[in-house]
Amino acid sequence: MKPVEMTAMELGREIREKRMTAMDAMQAVFDVMDRREESLNCYITVDREGAFQRAEEVQRKIDAGILTGPLAGVPVAVKDNLCTEGMLTTCASKILQQFVPHYSAQAVHRLTQAGAVIIGKTNMDEFAMGSTTETSAFGPTKNPWNERHVPGGSSGGSAAAVAAGECFMALGSDTGGSIRQPASYCGVVGMKPTYGTVSRYGLIAYGSSLDQIGPLCRDVTDCAALLECIASHDKQDSTSIARMDMDFTKALQKDVKGMRIGIPRDYFTEGLSADVGNSVLKAADVLKSQGAVVEEFDLSLVEYAIPAYYTIAAAEASSNLERFDGIKYGFRAGEREGLHKMYKKTRSEGFGEEVKRRIMLGCFVLSSGYYDAYYLKALRVKALIKQAFDRAFETYDIILSPAAPTTAPRLGESLADPISMYLSDIYTVSVNLAGLPGITVPCGMDAEGLPIGMQLIGNCFAEKKLFRAAFAYEQAGGQGPFGVCGEGK
Repeated sequence: MKPVEMTAMELGREIREKRMTAMDAMQAVFDVMDRREESLNCYITVDREGAFQRAEEVQRKIDAGILTGPLAGVPVAVKDNLCTEGMLTTCASKILQQFVPHYSAQAVHRLTQAGAVIIGKTNMDEFAMGSTTETSAFGPTKNPWNERHVPGGSSGGSAAAVAAGECFMALGSDTGGSIRQPASYCGVVGMKPTYGTVSRYGLIAYGSSLDQIGPLCRDVTDCAALLECIASHDKQDSTSIARMDMDFTKALQKDVKGMRIGIPRDYFTEGLSADVGNSVLKAADVLKSQGAVVEEFDLSLVEYAIPAYYTIAAAEASSNLERFDGIKYGFRAGEREGLHKMYKKTRSEGFGEEVKRRIMLGCFVLSSGYYDAYYLKALRVKALIKQAFDRAFETYDIILSPAAPTTAPRLGESLADPISMYLSDIYTVSVNLAGLPGITVPCGMDAEGLPIGMQLIGNCFAEKKLFRAAFAYEQAGGQGPFGVCGEGK
């Protein structure tokens, strides 16, 4: 087996048992990148020299018995909205095109402490606003399975890099499905943890009440191990939660006998691709054959999730992006006269169209006369959605659904119709509104050979149930994981 075809856990074992070095693993990744990166555009920043230096440092610590964990020596990628000390962090935006942080995000810090070796920063939708990784100021990322299609977003660069073999695992962020949806499009495993499980310190905010960092990996085992590494209570993040049950790898059991799984009827209606719907229901049958109890039920409020989400997310984004004004850091427009003109020119030139659209929408729903009619109403709907999930989890252990209504659309299709792009998040945004954990697992291919993912949703702090069900499906011979997407597809 070639190194790039291994999972991260398999690679880590090879390095610990001295059949390979961290430098060998890094070279294997760069060999793939030399062939594919120019076409795929998974990365905004690649630190080749620094990656090899870090790999050598890690290897010395492994040889000395200092680093003994499962991720030591494993090459990883980081989404470009997570601060990395001394490494460019742009949020895929012109306004931050020269920003180099003086500190690393807590999740990144925990990765490096574990001995993982960071390759570089992956491409994304600008400020995580998009569902296709086409709104990036550095050009779109392409889907490794078919380069005429998008990889999803906003963590599309991370998902595509994992799928293509340009890293072994990656960090993404999920505000309304930005890990789970690209995981579905690219045939990898991605998880959005319970809100507060992973510190948001060092994550450049989009929607502060919705954002959560999570893993994108080749299989469920890698996903559990990476989440176990980055999850922690952090005093630097006021929304961080102190949990005592974050040994996620212990939940990797094949047994789902007696587990109650609910399938929302509301999710299998108009707009869902037949290929996607059939694959997800076949995955449910696999779990049923393993002893799970699978039932349909009515979740309700599904049609209100998208408008509530985009109202709240845009309102929070308009506030969070207020800090990018050309004064403190980042891009500043030239040929300016006066402070206010400088603000206007900097933000007009520095932000892309989708970001400006959401800032304007956020300012509108927070403005006098509209605050009660839109923003407060969206918050009430958010509370009702959480109550609907609470009622569902009184009966079911987990909820099974599609991750996206279709497989990956063609490049350019979604940008031409922003509303269609927003609707692609219909199965994922409710999880963020309710602060719940969700995981996407590959479950099939459509007629064009593009991956399909199913989503498993759990109650707050029920990640172990999700890992248990996802692992059982994977081990039962479900349609995935697909491993590394072969070149030339």
